[in-house]
Amino acid sequence: MKSGYTSDIGLEIHAELQTQSKMFCACPVVDLTQAQPNTAVCPICSGMPGTLPVVNAQAVAFALRVALALECEVAETSQFARKNYFYPDLPKGYQISQYERPLAEHGILPVRVDKNWLNVRIRRVHLEEDTGKLTHVQDENGAVYSLVDLNRAGIPLLEIVSEPDMQTIKQVNAYTHGLRSLLRYLEVNSGDLEKGVIRFEANVSVRPSGSEELGTRVEIKNLNSFKTMTAAISYELDRQTDLLESGGKVAQETLGWDEARQVTFSQRSKEEAHDYRYFPEPDLPPLVIAQSQIDETRRQLPERPDRRFRRFVADFGLDSYHADLLTNEKPVADYFEVVLTHMEQPDPSLAAYWILGELFGLLNLKNVQIGDSALGPETLASLLDLLQEGRINKATAKSILAVAYETGKQPGDIMREKGLEQVSDRQALAEVVKNVLTAHPGEVQAYRAGKAALRQWFFGQIMRQTGGQANPVVVQKLLEEML
Repeated sequence: MKSGYTSDIGLEIHAELQTQSKMFCACPVVDLTQAQPNTAVCPICSGMPGTLPVVNAQAVAFALRVALALECEVAETSQFARKNYFYPDLPKGYQISQYERPLAEHGILPVRVDKNWLNVRIRRVHLEEDTGKLTHVQDENGAVYSLVDLNRAGIPLLEIVSEPDMQTIKQVNAYTHGLRSLLRYLEVNSGDLEKGVIRFEANVSVRPSGSEELGTRVEIKNLNSFKTMTAAISYELDRQTDLLESGGKVAQETLGWDEARQVTFSQRSKEEAHDYRYFPEPDLPPLVIAQSQIDETRRQLPERPDRRFRRFVADFGLDSYHADLLTNEKPVADYFEVVLTHMEQPDPSLAAYWILGELFGLLNLKNVQIGDSALGPETLASLLDLLQEGRINKATAKSILAVAYETGKQPGDIMREKGLEQVSDRQALAEVVKNVLTAHPGEVQAYRAGKAALRQWFFGQIMRQTGGQANPVVVQKLLEEML
């Protein structure tokens, strides 16, 4: 985007809730990438006349978790409404959503952008049902037609609407990644964008820098990945600034994103609320949330990712890079904290290094998530204890970790079975060092003549003779003395 302009970006994020059944019927929620089309459908979610919806209590509980985690004001009584529009993937001709009386409003999500924090305000959080899915195909004659799969129709959907508090792509990415992480922490959404469980719609406007009045807003629909969202917003910011620079005006409209051409395109003029003819859903009573349910839900909330990040930095002394990697996924942060509680002398930096480096390396080779790891946090803690006590060195610890991961054996047992305990006896190591130096007089002379790199060569010879079990600190000290 050209200088001299300020952008204002808000997001509407639609997150499918991980319930077993749909929002208003007993149809199972299936994996849309695996299930055969139209196999999880009943008269209710297919919009047959004479059917009555029933609210999914688990979906309400999940939505309440999100609303409270975002510090929203939860309405004691909210109302479902009919949002009327006609589209092939909407079997009833309307969507059951919430409009005038949403579940929750006025929340906030702090996100870290570089070294600073941005408080993104949440305008509203409300429940609705998902639509079906259209697939557009072309036959051998070039004719294009659409196939409708109603497996997705009726899946519980949570819409989270932000205020236009973001002004850069970096801030947008921080917010969307932060919200995805929160939804995963709350265990209400898998965060798997490849399966379409989170979808973005961006509201984008541009104004001259210094102007307090927001520019004309456009809405970009159906952005299904971080990459697509970033590309669409970036393109639209450039398009609008170029248009304003040339003296044109931005039209308020709904846009789509052409992935092949990497451009936005007009879908329709922007609808307003009256275009959808909202009215209270006559087949559903108002949704009443008891204060006792709010209090109990709030009590059971996990620590939010941004707060856990701040604590890891403040209490454990971790740098922001490692704290971010550890707290992005709840199972990783949980694993890290359990490791610390089982270490004889807790060392956060040491634990972070071994989890993010060596353990992640093993998990990636096996394509396994840390929550499914064969190596429990107590086992890693016992390995780090051996390392801290000087009974094994770093190289030996890596080999023991690999064996423990494959066999499930305890590090101490592996060390004893394979005779891997580190040799720290100064007198015994002094004899080995003396023998190596005596066997290589030419190299000793070269070292003393200024070829300092030979010291590391001597170190390697000593470690080789001791099978890698010599204490490297003791060896280096002896080399310094004898050379």
